[in-house]
Amino acid sequence: MRLLLALILPLATMSFILGLMLPLMVFERLYFLEDTPSLIEIVTGLWEDGERSLAGIVALFSVIFPAAKILALHIAAINGRSGRSLGLMTTLGKWSMMDVMLVALAVFAAKTSGLAAASVLPGLWFYAGATLLTAISAHLVRRSA
Repeated sequence: MRLLLALILPLATMSFILGLMLPLMVFERLYFLEDTPSLIEIVTGLWEDGERSLAGIVALFSVIFPAAKILALHIAAINGRSGRSLGLMTTLGKWSMMDVMLVALAVFAAKTSGLAAASVLPGLWFYAGATLLTAISAHLVRRSA
Protein backbone atom coordinates (compact mmCIF):
# COMPACT_ATOMS: atom_id res chain seq x y z
CA MET A 1 0.00 0.00 0.00
CA ARG A 2 2.86 2.39 0.82
CA LEU A 3 4.49 1.60 -2.53
CA LEU A 4 1.26 2.40 -4.37
CA LEU A 5 1.00 5.68 -2.47
CA ALA A 6 4.64 6.46 -3.30
CA LEU A 7 3.78 6.09 -7.00
CA ILE A 8 0.38 7.80 -7.08
CA LEU A 9 1.09 10.88 -4.96
CA PRO A 10 3.95 12.21 -7.13
CA LEU A 11 1.82 11.52 -10.22
CA ALA A 12 -1.00 13.56 -8.67
CA THR A 13 1.40 16.43 -7.99
CA MET A 14 2.83 16.33 -11.51
CA SER A 15 -0.64 16.12 -13.06
CA PHE A 16 -1.80 19.09 -10.99
CA ILE A 17 1.14 21.22 -12.13
CA LEU A 18 0.60 20.24 -15.77
CA GLY A 19 -3.12 20.93 -15.36
CA LEU A 20 -2.33 24.47 -14.23
CA MET A 21 0.18 25.18 -17.01
CA LEU A 22 -1.20 23.45 -20.11
CA PRO A 23 -4.17 24.85 -22.06
CA LEU A 24 -7.50 23.68 -20.63
CA MET A 25 -9.66 24.10 -23.69
CA VAL A 26 -9.85 25.77 -27.06
CA PHE A 27 -12.52 28.39 -27.67
CA GLU A 28 -13.22 28.99 -31.35
CA ARG A 29 -14.96 32.25 -32.17
CA LEU A 30 -16.16 33.31 -35.58
CA TYR A 31 -14.46 30.31 -37.25
CA PHE A 32 -10.98 31.84 -37.29
CA LEU A 33 -10.25 33.20 -33.80
CA GLU A 34 -8.99 30.74 -31.19
CA ASP A 35 -8.19 31.07 -27.51
CA THR A 36 -6.38 28.28 -25.63
CA PRO A 37 -6.04 29.51 -22.05
CA SER A 38 -4.44 27.62 -19.20
CA LEU A 39 -5.84 27.94 -15.70
CA ILE A 40 -3.00 30.27 -14.72
CA GLU A 41 -3.69 32.43 -17.79
CA ILE A 42 -7.39 32.56 -16.92
CA VAL A 43 -6.64 33.79 -13.39
CA THR A 44 -4.06 36.36 -14.54
CA GLY A 45 -6.35 37.48 -17.38
CA LEU A 46 -9.22 38.05 -14.96
CA TRP A 47 -6.88 39.96 -12.64
CA GLU A 48 -5.55 42.16 -15.45
CA ASP A 49 -9.09 42.84 -16.74
CA GLY A 50 -10.05 44.27 -13.36
CA GLU A 51 -12.09 41.24 -12.25
CA ARG A 52 -9.99 40.87 -9.12
CA SER A 53 -12.65 39.29 -6.91
CA LEU A 54 -13.50 36.67 -9.54
CA ALA A 55 -9.79 36.02 -10.14
CA GLY A 56 -9.33 35.57 -6.38
CA ILE A 57 -12.24 33.14 -6.12
CA VAL A 58 -11.05 31.06 -9.08
CA ALA A 59 -7.46 31.07 -7.76
CA LEU A 60 -8.60 30.11 -4.26
CA PHE A 61 -10.84 27.20 -5.24
CA SER A 62 -8.95 25.97 -8.31
CA VAL A 63 -5.30 26.56 -7.37
CA ILE A 64 -4.71 27.26 -3.68
CA PHE A 65 -7.11 24.77 -2.02
CA PRO A 66 -6.13 21.83 -4.28
CA ALA A 67 -2.41 22.65 -3.88
CA ALA A 68 -2.82 22.83 -0.10
CA LYS A 69 -4.66 19.49 -0.15
CA ILE A 70 -1.83 17.85 -2.11
CA LEU A 71 0.73 19.35 0.29
CA ALA A 72 -1.26 18.07 3.28
CA LEU A 73 -1.36 14.64 1.62
CA HIS A 74 2.41 14.63 1.25
CA ILE A 75 2.83 15.59 4.91
CA ALA A 76 0.36 12.93 6.07
CA ALA A 77 2.09 10.29 3.93
CA ILE A 78 5.51 11.21 5.34
CA ASN A 79 4.26 11.28 8.94
CA GLY A 80 2.58 7.90 8.51
CA ARG A 81 -0.14 8.71 10.99
CA SER A 82 -3.29 10.76 11.11
CA GLY A 83 -2.96 14.21 12.52
CA ARG A 84 -3.54 17.82 11.65
CA SER A 85 -2.46 17.34 8.05
CA LEU A 86 -5.03 14.56 7.57
CA GLY A 87 -7.76 16.72 9.11
CA LEU A 88 -6.70 19.69 6.99
CA MET A 89 -6.67 17.49 3.90
CA THR A 90 -10.24 16.33 4.60
CA THR A 91 -11.45 19.89 5.12
CA LEU A 92 -9.71 21.20 2.01
CA GLY A 93 -11.04 18.31 -0.05
CA LYS A 94 -14.57 19.52 0.47
CA TRP A 95 -13.72 22.95 -0.91
CA SER A 96 -11.29 22.06 -3.67
CA MET A 97 -14.01 20.37 -5.74
CA MET A 98 -15.38 23.78 -6.69
CA ASP A 99 -12.93 23.79 -9.61
CA VAL A 100 -14.97 21.15 -11.40
CA MET A 101 -18.07 23.30 -11.18
CA LEU A 102 -16.22 26.41 -12.38
CA VAL A 103 -14.83 24.66 -15.47
CA ALA A 104 -18.21 23.13 -16.24
CA LEU A 105 -19.84 26.56 -16.04
CA ALA A 106 -17.27 28.03 -18.42
CA VAL A 107 -17.83 25.29 -21.01
CA PHE A 108 -21.60 25.53 -20.64
CA ALA A 109 -21.55 29.32 -21.05
CA ALA A 110 -19.35 29.13 -24.14
CA LYS A 111 -21.43 26.46 -25.84
CA THR A 112 -24.85 27.92 -25.06
CA SER A 113 -23.99 31.47 -26.05
CA GLY A 114 -23.65 30.50 -29.69
CA LEU A 115 -20.61 32.75 -29.96
CA ALA A 116 -17.98 30.11 -29.36
CA ALA A 117 -17.35 26.41 -29.64
CA ALA A 118 -15.32 24.82 -26.87
CA SER A 119 -13.35 21.59 -26.84
CA VAL A 120 -11.16 20.02 -24.20
CA LEU A 121 -7.34 20.12 -24.34
CA PRO A 122 -4.70 18.16 -22.33
CA GLY A 123 -4.60 20.63 -19.43
CA LEU A 124 -8.14 19.74 -18.40
CA TRP A 125 -7.37 16.01 -18.62
CA PHE A 126 -4.28 16.43 -16.43
CA TYR A 127 -6.29 18.55 -13.99
CA ALA A 128 -9.03 15.90 -13.84
CA GLY A 129 -6.39 13.20 -13.44
CA ALA A 130 -4.84 15.11 -10.55
CA THR A 131 -8.25 15.29 -8.88
CA LEU A 132 -8.76 11.55 -9.23
CA LEU A 133 -5.21 10.64 -8.15
CA THR A 134 -5.48 12.98 -5.16
CA ALA A 135 -8.70 11.28 -4.08
CA ILE A 136 -7.06 7.85 -4.40
CA SER A 137 -4.01 9.08 -2.48
CA ALA A 138 -6.22 10.48 0.28
CA HIS A 139 -7.96 7.11 0.58
CA LEU A 140 -4.62 5.30 0.79
CA VAL A 141 -3.29 7.72 3.43
CA ARG A 142 -6.44 7.25 5.54
CA ARG A 143 -6.15 3.45 5.29
CA SER A 144 -2.49 3.42 6.25
CA ALA A 145 -2.95 5.87 9.16
